[in-house]
Formats: sequence, C-alpha cells, structure tokens
Amino acid sequence: MRTISPGRIALIAVCALVLVFLILPVLIIAPISFSSARFLTFPPPSLSLRWYQQYFSNPAWMQATRVTLTVAFFTVAIATPLGVAAAYAISQSKLRIMRLIHMTLLLPLVVPIIITAVGIFFVYVRVGLVATMPGLVLANVMLGLPYVVISVLAGLQSFDPTQEMVARSLGMNRLRSFFAVTLPQIKSSVVAGGIFAFISAMDETIIALFISGGQYQPLTKRMFTALRDEIDPTIAAISTLMTAASFMLVLVASARQPKKA
Repeated sequence: MRTISPGRIALIAVCALVLVFLILPVLIIAPISFSSARFLTFPPPSLSLRWYQQYFSNPAWMQATRVTLTVAFFTVAIATPLGVAAAYAISQSKLRIMRLIHMTLLLPLVVPIIITAVGIFFVYVRVGLVATMPGLVLANVMLGLPYVVISVLAGLQSFDPTQEMVARSLGMNRLRSFFAVTLPQIKSSVVAGGIFAFISAMDETIIALFISGGQYQPLTKRMFTALRDEIDPTIAAISTLMTAASFMLVLVASARQPKKA
C-alpha cells in the first residue's frame, strides 16, 4: 500500500484550508440572500425571494446595473482588439522594446490598485473625466487589457507561425493572413481574454469609488454606499447574482481555452 508523506499531507491540508477560506463567504452570503429577515441574519429564519424582488424593482439598483453592464461591454469591445494587436506584436517582434511594452501592459496587475486609483483620479480631475461614462470605460480598459494580452499570448505560443507565412507567400498581406489563418486558431484565447476583461470591469470597486458618481455609479460603488448607509439583504442578493455570473463566465472561459495535445 502506497504511503503518503507528511509533507504531502500538510500541503493537502493547507490547500483545503485555503479553499474553505475562499468559499466560506459565498456559502454564508448565498443563504442570507434568501432570508425573510429585515437585516443580515445567518442562518436565515425563513426563506424568501423578497430581496431579489427588491433589487429588480428598485430604479436606483437597475440604473447601477445598466452602468455596470455598459462599462463591461465597452471595456470588452475596446480591450479585446487592443490586447490581440498588442499580443500579436509582442509575439512577432524580436525588438527589446517589445519586452518593455509587454511589462508595461501588465503593470495594472502588479501595481497596488489603490495607487492606480489615486493616479487615475488626479488625471481625470485635470481632464474632466470624473463621474463620466468614458472615464469609467477607459479606466476599466486599462485594467482589462492585461488579461487579454496574457490569454492571447498563451494561444499564440501554441500556434505555428509558418502557416501565416505560407498564406503571405501566396499573396495575402499581413492583415488578411492574420484574420484568415491566425485568428481562427486563437479565437478561444481571444474569447477567454474578453471574458476575463468583462469580469474585471464588472467586479471593479476601488477605482469606481474614486472616479464614479452621479448617474454613472456602477453596482460595486452603489453596494458600498448601501453598506455604509443601510444594511439589508439586498446587498447579499446582488452579491450572489454577481458571484454566480462571474463563476459561469470563468467556466466558459476555461472551456474555451485550447487544450494541449
């Protein structure tokens, strides 16, 4: 009988504890969202859909939802082609400056988000983009771009560039050969990058607290404000819906990723 080493047992235990730590908030928030109680109570005294009805019937929550989805869709529409172009240029070029550009594009994943938020806020104050839809979209494009670049670069690594070279040798220009040969073979990576950019825009909170306002407040800021002013299970209902949506999108993105032979 094969024995498991103490080190492996410790590793499994630590991984299990980390998973429990990550999943536990969802296991608490989801039941609370179906509570009939007026305040956040766990376990719920009885089950009810009143807080989901409250969310869908509240004009303020619906306006915040429209802003969030609009920002997320525009973020995907802008970040995806920019990320694909950047990833393609990085993968094709041998210039040293491309390594610098690559690292620059990934900075939003490295720099603490609060520092990024403060910097964006001061820039937006000068150019008049605070509390505007274009300001929210541009900020989220910057945050979503690294996900597209990383995903598409991974797809390009499994792609044979000689196929595109053959297409160009037959008379196609670079742009046409990319759309005809390369893009169809990396489309799964492109879709996955776009999905992660969408999730990033939908869940972003810190930057929204700094630069959104008025009628252009996304759900995350509206939820933060509601937690400060009045705590009720509507927040739990919205959190459950957003978590479920993010989870489903991650599953789709994972399914779209190309599998290694």
